[in-house]
Amino acid sequence: MHMMDTAPSSALPRPWFGGDATALAQAIARGDCSAAQALERTLADVAAIDPALGAVCLLAPELGFAQALALDAELGACRRDADRQALLRRRPFLGVPLLLKDVGPATAHRGLPSRLGSRLFAQGMPWPVDGTLTQRYLAAGFVPFGRSTSPEMGMSATTEALAYGAPTRNPWNRAHSAGGSSGGAAAATAGGMVTIAHANDGAGSIRIPASACGLIGLKPSRGLMPTGPLAGEGWGGLTTDHVLARSVRDCARALDAGAGADPGAPYAAPALPPSVEAVLADAPRGLRIGVVNRFYEGDPVHPEVAAAIDAFAARLERLGHAVEAAALPFGTHEVLRPAMLAVAAGTGLFLDQLQAQRGRAITPDEVEPVVWSAWQTAATLKAADYLDAVNTFHRLGRQMAQFQERFELLLTPTLAEPPALLGRFTMDRPDYIDYRLGPQGLWRYSPFCPLANATGAPAISLPAGCSASGLPIGAMLAAPLGQDALLLRVAAQWEAAHGPLPMPFHA
Repeated sequence: MHMMDTAPSSALPRPWFGGDATALAQAIARGDCSAAQALERTLADVAAIDPALGAVCLLAPELGFAQALALDAELGACRRDADRQALLRRRPFLGVPLLLKDVGPATAHRGLPSRLGSRLFAQGMPWPVDGTLTQRYLAAGFVPFGRSTSPEMGMSATTEALAYGAPTRNPWNRAHSAGGSSGGAAAATAGGMVTIAHANDGAGSIRIPASACGLIGLKPSRGLMPTGPLAGEGWGGLTTDHVLARSVRDCARALDAGAGADPGAPYAAPALPPSVEAVLADAPRGLRIGVVNRFYEGDPVHPEVAAAIDAFAARLERLGHAVEAAALPFGTHEVLRPAMLAVAAGTGLFLDQLQAQRGRAITPDEVEPVVWSAWQTAATLKAADYLDAVNTFHRLGRQMAQFQERFELLLTPTLAEPPALLGRFTMDRPDYIDYRLGPQGLWRYSPFCPLANATGAPAISLPAGCSASGLPIGAMLAAPLGQDALLLRVAAQWEAAHGPLPMPFHA
């Protein structure tokens, strides 16, 4: 295991901009600062804050400044305020600095190689083309300038990859995990280095760090976000991309900017409204919400988590929704085991192909033990095992469709406990299946998130409260496939009643 070093107790420096990404884009459009100045100040914040958090694994300032200066030139050509507002409508994240996660082909960028959190790619893996989602983010006015940390191959619920030399720390308490696999994205956003960050989710990797760091994290419906041109799907359709955000409007605005199947996509989700952001003010009434506030088998979650979910459910009732206890017709391992086999199969295929491309064997000392074991697990799987896992995802989807005939939304904890201490889930275990599904495995920490990946449904984590020690606790709402806008409307309704998210800025 990693050595458990004690996190420094000093407060994080206060970032230059404490608002959300929408507010920053509006400030740049008004001329309060230029896009280049926003990037310059962001880079200064990264230099000041990241040594305490370990959230950023690659910086490419020259790439960011080239994009920022081009946007400033566009803004400079606007002679009237109406022209500036038209540019902001066309580029809704005008000049907003953006970190792209270190894992995933959807945000391939020729100027930002990826290490995948792995010592296999010490110099970074170059991308031959820009991903479709990267292109859409650039068109929306984002300024990519670096990459955020991830566990190796995105395979853990904590971000402590050996490749980076230090773990990624939770801004609320640096002895604790920021979550994973989008832990760097969450720590950078909650810690104030950026206002929003790209993330992706194959078994909870957006929602887990959202819960751990007190952010808003939506896993969109399967097929809603582009994956090309380099991939058709990840991990048997489990994975998708989006962002970690400080506000519901940022989450919705980023969905508007990035959503939509790209040419040749194997899946297509039901169409969203023309603008999800525009329908946020349409507060839903009288939704039937089923609450599962225990493990699917009935054993309890952490008492502070259970209390936070009960309080969240009571707030939903005060907002006019019908909330009642519910039960799901399957056990936790019925969901998690096929998901973990699909993850192993996808990881094994990637490593098989990499080994063939480089022309020499990958050895156990080049990857972390959990990844090595997952690769060995994949080698034992038959084609029928993989198809059986996919068929289980489909069966779970049918079962959830029956559940949603009675309940329009499902409410669960995001995590069964407050954020874990660093070192508890390091990837130095020799048995991948035991690491995920054993008595002390990750499933006891994150039993709820993988269901939405298996079924393809959208699910969102919202900050529900804090533990007695001040660590964030997330509540997760899930909806039927294609009902992403409904989730965001409920989230906006909750946010309006709840008020702005607190941030761990103290200095």
